[in-house]
Amino acid sequence: MEKNRLEAFSDGVLAIIITIMVLEMKVPHGSDLEALKPVLPLFLSYVLSFVYLGIYWNNHHHLLKASGRVTGAIMWANLPLLFWLSLFPFVTGWIGENSFTSVPMALYGVVQLLAAIAYYILQKTIVAQQGRDSRLAASIGRDVKGKLSPVLYAIAMVLSFVRPWMAGCIYVLLH
Repeated sequence: MEKNRLEAFSDGVLAIIITIMVLEMKVPHGSDLEALKPVLPLFLSYVLSFVYLGIYWNNHHHLLKASGRVTGAIMWANLPLLFWLSLFPFVTGWIGENSFTSVPMALYGVVQLLAAIAYYILQKTIVAQQGRDSRLAASIGRDVKGKLSPVLYAIAMVLSFVRPWMAGCIYVLLH
């Protein structure tokens, strides 16, 4: 399969995910600034998730750009990433509708963690296809942030039940 087909499919899925998220935001009833107050948590959760999805889209683009060709293993490794990213509209809406409370914040972290693991698997699958001396393997290097992020997502999930705002800070810092 050609790389551009996988990239186009993944781009389309991400575009649909972002579209669903924005459509979940309801227009406020009223024309003054006070009318925006009830939708502020949903808007903030949308901004957080939009930035995350933008980062995934950008990184995914560079990952595929660096790969020589797309194999069946790479196509299959790409699907779990898209699956976990497709849950962003649900968890984004849930944390926004519930003003960043414990259980929605923890589930947001679960989806983030599983998306990060899926991305890591996709990355490793491409590197395995190309070899350890490939340009992609060199550009990934030690990937400290990629290895630290899952640990921080797990910490944030636990913190969600103690101080949800602290979990939110970790999610923001992981951008």
